Amino acid sequence: MKEVPIIVLDFGSQYTQIITRKLRESGIYSEVLPYSESLENIKLRNPKGIILGGSPASVYDKDAYLPDLGIFELNIPILGICYGMQLIAKVFGGSVVSSICHEYGKSRLRFCEDNIIFKDTEDKQIVWMSHCDKINVLPKGFKQLGESENSPYAAIANLEKNIFAFQFHPEVYHSEYGTKLLKNFAKYICKCDSTWNMGSFAKEQIACIRQEVGNKRVLCAVSGGVDSSVVATLLHEAIKEQVILVFVDNGLLRENEKEQVQDIFASRDMSLISIDASKIFLSRLEGITNPEEKRKIIGKTFIEVFEKEAKKHKEIEFLAQGTLYTDIIESISVKGPSKTIKSHHNVGGLPKNMNFKLLEPLKEIFKDEVRALGLELGLPKEIINRHPFPGPGLAIRIIGDVNLCDLSLLRKADLLMQDVLKASGYYEKTWQAFCVLLNVKSVGVMGDNRTYDNTICVRVVEASDGMTAVFANLPYEVLETISRRIINEVEGINRVVYDISSKPPATIEWE
Repeated sequence: MKEVPIIVLDFGSQYTQIITRKLRESGIYSEVLPYSESLENIKLRNPKGIILGGSPASVYDKDAYLPDLGIFELNIPILGICYGMQLIAKVFGGSVVSSICHEYGKSRLRFCEDNIIFKDTEDKQIVWMSHCDKINVLPKGFKQLGESENSPYAAIANLEKNIFAFQFHPEVYHSEYGTKLLKNFAKYICKCDSTWNMGSFAKEQIACIRQEVGNKRVLCAVSGGVDSSVVATLLHEAIKEQVILVFVDNGLLRENEKEQVQDIFASRDMSLISIDASKIFLSRLEGITNPEEKRKIIGKTFIEVFEKEAKKHKEIEFLAQGTLYTDIIESISVKGPSKTIKSHHNVGGLPKNMNFKLLEPLKEIFKDEVRALGLELGLPKEIINRHPFPGPGLAIRIIGDVNLCDLSLLRKADLLMQDVLKASGYYEKTWQAFCVLLNVKSVGVMGDNRTYDNTICVRVVEASDGMTAVFANLPYEVLETISRRIINEVEGINRVVYDISSKPPATIEWE
């Protein structure tokens, strides 16, 4: 088992994984483990520090989440965040109560005492609070390091035991020095070196792939998106002719996508098998309106298609996929008590009984790390900078059942929207942009005639890892051009709306 400098214990917060990403951004490798991880397994990773994340639970709940308390006897630094802070206070004899004044959103952290954990950050800095409990009695041996308007103990520490705690969330975007605070803990308190980068990850994964695969062969699912392109290139570097690249046209692709995928791999001299399975996918989706059911049908059908193809080749034992850390986080609670948001077709949507072993070399890294890895492997920027496209494709961008007519409408609208974004320069400035066919009809007027046609919703977001996102503040003239072109050039659409919700509370995709 490889060493992990910083272990983050997950108590159920949807933001726990962002702590890990922030540390990796600083060059310090980190992994998330469930709060219930055994002390023995934690020791095997030889951590230099442990971070206790947030949680929707309260420490005084009857079934409050508790880690193995032996972590406090390991004599390594510990940082508690929100619930983690309250847990530390309770374990060491302090008192935690429900706060009369709940604290959500932006607050200001005022230093009560100088400390290395605040190095190169400013007093009265903006931090992000999200709690309804608070410490009202500090445990023995702890001191106050910082306060906010509603939290007298916004930052505390036991310097003798090297235990620190924040009531706020340094991992979220709105905490202006949050990344620096996490790095200070890792660098100055845990004595971690900044050695994590995509160059070292690539070498490590190539070695792991060679060891795991041996002389067997791998069927690699590719879509032309960033994730699968990086996986395909990584496998090609590691095992050359042992990998068979397969592209499945499921009938749910964007306009001209099949031809673009084929051109991408042909330009890199990588052989690609293309399978047209659109009829079977669309027949199975007929009449299906439940988003989770759509995802599971698509996942199951993908596996069937790949298994059928595998029988044409000898010694196929592995199926490789571009599964990311965020896919796993949102699909199933594999790291802790986090809630399931939705099943990704390549994670929660896969059937339990498969004739393949899964090979997922990207499953512990984030989208921004995948892009960096792609550049390290020499992939062109036009591939690296492509917006994410979900595995279930346009099926989850059509509200209701999926049919050829609706797919045609959505493809035309989406292509026009993409053209306008690229011409205006906003495609490169945003994380993801797409259209959703709402299947909501409304009255319109075209050429003095009454229309009763469909509505397209345009969704454009800014993000760094997909875990959180805000809607893009596109100029009105760009939005107006998108609307005008879609309504004028796509017959059957008479209304365009813009989605101004953020994640959370919404997700990026609608289904």
